[in-house]
Amino acid sequence: MLEKTYEPSAVEARIYEAWQQAGAFKAGAGAKPGAETFSIVIPPPNVTGSLHIGHALNNTIQDILIRFERMRGKDVLWQPGTDHAGIATQMIVERKLMEQQQPSRRELGRDEFLKRVWAWKAESGGTILNQLKRLGASADWSRERFTMDEGLSEAVRKVFVGLYEKGLIYRAKRLVNWHPGLETAVSDLEVENIETNGKMWHLRYPIEGSEETITVATTRPETMLGDLAVAVHPDDERYQHLIGKMVVLPIVGRRIPIIADTYADPELGSGAVKITPAHDFNDFEVGQRHGLKPLNIFTTQARVNANAPAAYRGLDRFEARKKILVELEGLGVLVWVDDKKIMVPYDEKTKQVIIEPFLTDQWFVKADVLAEPALRSVREGRTKFVPKSYENTYYAWMENIKPWTISRQLWWGHQIPAWYGPRLNTDPEFNNGAAGPRVFVGDSEEAVIRQAEAYYGRAVDMFRDGLNSTEFVKAFHDFETTQRDRTSAQVWTLRKQKDPFAEMSDSRVPLHRDEDVLDTWFSSALWPFSTMGWPEDTPELRKYYPTDVLVTGFDIIFFWVARMMMTALEFTGVEPFHTVYMHALVRDEKGQKMSKTKGNVIDPLNLIDEYGADATRFTLAAMAAQGRDMRLAIARVEGYRNFVTKLWNAARFLEMNGCVRKEGYAPWRNQLALNKWIVGEACRAIAAVTRALDEYKFNEAANAAYEFVWGQFCDWYLELAKPIFSGEDEAAKAETQATAAYILDQILKLLHPFMPFVTEELWAETGKSGPARDKLLIISEWPDLRGLENKEADAELQWLITLVTGIRSVRQEMNVPAGAKVQLVVVGAGLDTGTRVEAHLPALTRLARLERVDYSDIVPKDSAQIVIGEATFVLPLAGVIDIFVERARLAKDVDKLEDEIDKIDKKLNNPQFVSKAPEEVIEEQKQRREEAVTRRDRLKEALDRLS
Repeated sequence: MLEKTYEPSAVEARIYEAWQQAGAFKAGAGAKPGAETFSIVIPPPNVTGSLHIGHALNNTIQDILIRFERMRGKDVLWQPGTDHAGIATQMIVERKLMEQQQPSRRELGRDEFLKRVWAWKAESGGTILNQLKRLGASADWSRERFTMDEGLSEAVRKVFVGLYEKGLIYRAKRLVNWHPGLETAVSDLEVENIETNGKMWHLRYPIEGSEETITVATTRPETMLGDLAVAVHPDDERYQHLIGKMVVLPIVGRRIPIIADTYADPELGSGAVKITPAHDFNDFEVGQRHGLKPLNIFTTQARVNANAPAAYRGLDRFEARKKILVELEGLGVLVWVDDKKIMVPYDEKTKQVIIEPFLTDQWFVKADVLAEPALRSVREGRTKFVPKSYENTYYAWMENIKPWTISRQLWWGHQIPAWYGPRLNTDPEFNNGAAGPRVFVGDSEEAVIRQAEAYYGRAVDMFRDGLNSTEFVKAFHDFETTQRDRTSAQVWTLRKQKDPFAEMSDSRVPLHRDEDVLDTWFSSALWPFSTMGWPEDTPELRKYYPTDVLVTGFDIIFFWVARMMMTALEFTGVEPFHTVYMHALVRDEKGQKMSKTKGNVIDPLNLIDEYGADATRFTLAAMAAQGRDMRLAIARVEGYRNFVTKLWNAARFLEMNGCVRKEGYAPWRNQLALNKWIVGEACRAIAAVTRALDEYKFNEAANAAYEFVWGQFCDWYLELAKPIFSGEDEAAKAETQATAAYILDQILKLLHPFMPFVTEELWAETGKSGPARDKLLIISEWPDLRGLENKEADAELQWLITLVTGIRSVRQEMNVPAGAKVQLVVVGAGLDTGTRVEAHLPALTRLARLERVDYSDIVPKDSAQIVIGEATFVLPLAGVIDIFVERARLAKDVDKLEDEIDKIDKKLNNPQFVSKAPEEVIEEQKQRREEAVTRRDRLKEALDRLS
């Protein structure tokens, strides 16, 4: 016997363990021989992460697809794993060391610190995957990967070397986004420009040897310490006589030129702009055009360095700003100040640290070259986005892609496989030492040593042959006595050698490995094929790659999706997936973005604890409309928890009424119209859910399943079957019992991708009677009832349902008391209608709460009408309600709703409101309008029914 109530907390862990013990999640489980493959790679969550509502939505959608395709008999792989999350993980471990008063990262040294990180990962790194299991994720955990496991690390080295050898990876001194707190470069995508109330300071610079001055404006006056020029537009007549003259930079005293450059806008401010190449991206480009050597005035911690006057050295950039403004005002240089809205670049993750443009040596990828084939793949339809509108977002970024900064000044991550040694003056690129060190790149230290031995070996041979030995030794000496132009904490030098050939005598050369690591997204970009074993030609790679669909959020189209496309095409020659499904953002019920500061964050684990995983999953699926953000309300989760309960109670009702699966039952042999109809309804529901899932319309799939189970099966079929179960017609009873049990099986299959736990539990419990189950529900066949629809039975039952629904609507709209029984008058009934009424009279009387049914040729006064076919069904309401009062009430309610709709339309048609109102407010207004229109139309129909 089924328990009276379903308790998710008592079932879910046990069911999940049963699936794992049965190997149901493993690649190929339940697949038919020679089956078509279907594979998805999980977007690897950060190893530092915990499950949030976005993860829950993303993984629910993936699991729905995986379970659906597994039940369709495909050879399915859902590849799981986690990302090493370079910055986040290093920060956590460093914070932990500090809290425990242990030595810092730099005091420990690189090797010891990395041991601590790996220890933390082993202890705490699996949290989010265990949380995904609570959600019901049926990934093949036996194949779990980590972006820094050995196999993936080999793939990273292979790709880096391959791109380097093609000239697509290079090292250069460029201006980058710099995080002063972490002392590392970050990519453009890791910076969020936030509008802030700022100021514009206008400064008057004196012209050398003249009484004239030139006024420039800046939002960052501290950078004036690094000014190298003032630019004016070449066609600006106001400044023609000043071009080529020198300005004396206040405070610093440095002479800087006035240059002509089209970057200066004559219409903006004074038309003159200060140029600080080391601290502004646009200024850097201007400096490049005019041969200005950038002057960096900040340390890696954004403190003023030794390139500035002594009074400012060591000050934080914002402390320096205050002091500079005081001095400029004292010198009469500060002319005036404006309040101004400015865009300030913040760290995208914390939104606390202001990012600084910073000049440093970094590694870059020529992303524009890799982007071309990735663009063609989408344009030519080999990879499609769902919704399609996201293709435009993809194009906009890919067509304007910039070099990708891939180096990070961290220790946790994939260390860049590059080594440095002295460049020989016999090297064609020596350029009197200006070329810097010789770089050796290889996928292993041994490979690099072979390169170095070959490079230096030629010089050794030359020396031994008596050729140019003095210059050779000098090349070593020059390099050994200089420092790499790196951050202060990472300065390194080569050990001086008395004999430059001492280390070469045993086939070794003096090399130093690059200390930087790769951007976390570099390894993530290889995820679809590296997790399958690439660069090895593995069976999994041959079978499951390319994958089928990527499920992800719109916010990482650039971070991840585009980069996977680029690397996959470059190294495997094919797109990594044929479809990218972009799910929307989960907002709160008011349409606001969830945030801890607002206190509106919904924790999916709390939802699972209180309502169960099935209700949580079904809510997310039912609300996952394409291209529309989700407004998640707890009431919706409660509602779908009730749906789980409804299913459980329906199964208990069948059990109590002897509905047991029958050996040899064939639905096409049914005789009763009721049973023929429910089989046809199941057929249509299965087709609708299947079609919607194939089209990634998860809300339509969930709602079609919901409507069938709660609407057709529970509300109509079981209600209409009750008299049969308690009746004396044994043949009708046996057929209905067998049909009900059969349809319940189809329902469990249909709902399983959405609600796996309760369906698997019911599958097991209902399998204890009747023919034995030969497999778990998770690997059972997806239902297919095509060809079992019956038009006559459908028409018969649909007529009954339409009539009862109409009567119930009238009762509700006219405020007829729930306990009151009313008369039904059938007007203009033909033979078919009369026959139907008589055949279904017991059901009509019971379900519509009718006192009696009469026939007439005229419509009674003070009544409500329902037209179905050739007949009019009339409810005389005189004496039951006051028709005059109800008509007036309905008319008044319609007028109120018309006014509300008109007010909303005025707002939405007001360009000023639409341009200023937050997105969630506009969406709320649209939703209110839609609800008001629906309500108004329904009340108008009610008015029209009154005679």
